[in-house]
Amino acid sequence: MRNSSGVVSETILVPVQAAGRISGTLRLPPTPPSAAVVIHPATATPERFYAAFATYLAENGIATVTYDYRGTGRSGAPRQHRDLRMRDWMDHDVPAVAGWARAQLPYVPHLAVGHSVGGHALALGNGTEGLAAFALIASHAGTTRTIPALTERLRVALVLNVVGPALGAALGYVPARRLGLGEDLPAAAMSEWGQWARRPGYFFDDPSMQARQRAATITQPVLAIGVSDDPWATPGQIDVITDHLTAARVERRTYSPADAGVPSIGHHGFLRRSVRDTLWPELLTWLQTYAENASE
Repeated sequence: MRNSSGVVSETILVPVQAAGRISGTLRLPPTPPSAAVVIHPATATPERFYAAFATYLAENGIATVTYDYRGTGRSGAPRQHRDLRMRDWMDHDVPAVAGWARAQLPYVPHLAVGHSVGGHALALGNGTEGLAAFALIASHAGTTRTIPALTERLRVALVLNVVGPALGAALGYVPARRLGLGEDLPAAAMSEWGQWARRPGYFFDDPSMQARQRAATITQPVLAIGVSDDPWATPGQIDVITDHLTAARVERRTYSPADAGVPSIGHHGFLRRSVRDTLWPELLTWLQTYAENASE
């Protein structure tokens, strides 16, 4: 399908070596692409949410790939994938889509944008093979006790520790949409999310993840973006992620609603169309700069 700007969109199916396949969308610019970007999504955030940003990049010459993790959105019902954990998305889905993009677009520089858990995957070295650079958006250590607002802290703790696990055990999936946490999730993903959220260092305190060692292997340039009114990804919690990228050159940027000319931004707002003309150009320029450097 071609839009009015000449961007061509096509549905893709990406096999996952562990099991199953991922549904996504490849967007190609009207002229040969100068680079390729995979957008790795946040937890419980459907692929369609990233369509506007992906189209914007494609309109500016960058081929883009968006997708749903297995057990979410178009990549399968959560009940049928009840045993999928968050680490399965990070360790299997992210590298599968990144590898597919490299194979389909082998002659252009590759970059990535990771939103929340999608950024966690990149920070742990998943999907980073051959990347010139990558950006993290609202990627933070999601420890519940650090949420500043008491009401939100109690709500999230109740959902992650009590309501979500109980519903997951009863239904085989978590109706996260009804709980105000986005799209429905596999039961195991919610369970692991809650376990990490109770640890002071999030998954860095989970020995089975070997997260400290993995993060220390990242050498690509990293841009870590946060916003001042994000109820979860506070500057300190973003630092928990970026401080472990000890071998990478990390640039931090924090935006406020005033910077974007909007009343609020929040955890998802950087990727909403409302900030297209104010915030997206800066990220576009950053991506283009590292794509150009990789091409030289």
